[in-house]
Amino acid sequence: QVQLVESGGGLMQAGGSLRLSCAASGTIFRINVMGWYRQAPGKQRELVAFITSGGSTNYADSVKGRFTISRDNAKNTVYLQMNSLKPEDTAVYYCNLAIATMFSGQKDYWGQGTQVTVSS
Repeated sequence: QVQLVESGGGLMQAGGSLRLSCAASGTIFRINVMGWYRQAPGKQRELVAFITSGGSTNYADSVKGRFTISRDNAKNTVYLQMNSLKPEDTAVYYCNLAIATMFSGQKDYWGQGTQVTVSS
């Protein structure tokens, strides 16, 4: 079994910063791609950023230069540092990890979601 626990969301004024964390636990053998998605009310879930096992990163155009994704492999944790927040960043943020366990092949696992609200 694998569990993902997200933390770090909240309410912030425009221009402020927040840091999201997503920690995985369980019978983990290897974590490949780690990513963050978000879903605003009435909109489809969209990819925000991802980081590969080798450390390569990719960002949505809307967050480039403002958000930074990173990972700590020793802690099985992925982070999303969000700076210069805008009201349009308001959404529920979900982490998504591609994990191979001790007993099965690679699967996608989702966090429970954390609300980020940015006021103008």
